[in-house]
Amino acid sequence: MTASIAPSRPAAPAASAPAPDARRRLSRRALIGQIALYVLLIAIALIYIFPFLVQVATSFKTEADAAADPISLIPSPTTWAAYQRLFLFSDFPVWFANSAVVTVFVTIGRVFFNSLAGYALARLQFRGRGIIFAALVGVMAVPTVVLLIPKFLVINQLGIYDSYAGMILPLLVDAAGVFIMKNFFESIPVAVEEQARIDGAGTFRIFWSVVLPMARPALITIVILSFQGSWNELSHFIVSTQSPELTTLTKGVAALASGQLSQGTQYPIKLAAAAIMTIPVAVMFFIFQRRIMNASEGAVKE
Repeated sequence: MTASIAPSRPAAPAASAPAPDARRRLSRRALIGQIALYVLLIAIALIYIFPFLVQVATSFKTEADAAADPISLIPSPTTWAAYQRLFLFSDFPVWFANSAVVTVFVTIGRVFFNSLAGYALARLQFRGRGIIFAALVGVMAVPTVVLLIPKFLVINQLGIYDSYAGMILPLLVDAAGVFIMKNFFESIPVAVEEQARIDGAGTFRIFWSVVLPMARPALITIVILSFQGSWNELSHFIVSTQSPELTTLTKGVAALASGQLSQGTQYPIKLAAAAIMTIPVAVMFFIFQRRIMNASEGAVKE
């Protein structure tokens, strides 16, 4: 008996590679799309940055040049007169110093107290924790202007009106910062704290030495938001101070914009003050922009 051998089937033809002309067309379309995207992004960036460029350029103009051509980006002639008037013939240095002092203390206080409150709401079990968190969210929903009169009454009743204490203490904790820290602490594995607790560490030691170093992205976010918020704060300083020697940058620049130093538009001096005011916040963002709320690295190997 002879075994029959089935005829071998021809191999399926391999998928043909795209022709060179097709590849060129695809690459051209991708290049054109990428160029169009970059052009669109550049146009949007210019729209956003143009007012800032006008602000800086106008601060180097004369009063006549600023009034004649307010949106020109080339001063003609270029002059430092606005900056000289700010620093030599106004209280601008005092405003800047007051804002710097308040911002430093408020930023340090918010980083510490917000992280403490956030850790307590995230990890500690105590009666009324849910009510406190609900009240925290409720405070975030209340407009700031609604709280101005109660804030003034409390500051005046405590005897800290028109003082650094009245400017700093009410800003040491903010609801948004506590909310951010609570959510971040909840994302940290509990196993890390349990291991430290087995080694004999107390609650505050666990918070300070174990959990807080792991919350660096959230802490940097709080630093930036606290710095920006306290540096740009205006309404609180309006209701907490009245002495000229306690005037901050925001309050002083607002008075300057209403014609405090002299009559006329005074565009160069107003925009020079605004340009200087934006520098510290811009520097903070450029330094820490890549560290804002980055995903935390794994601390426990499962």
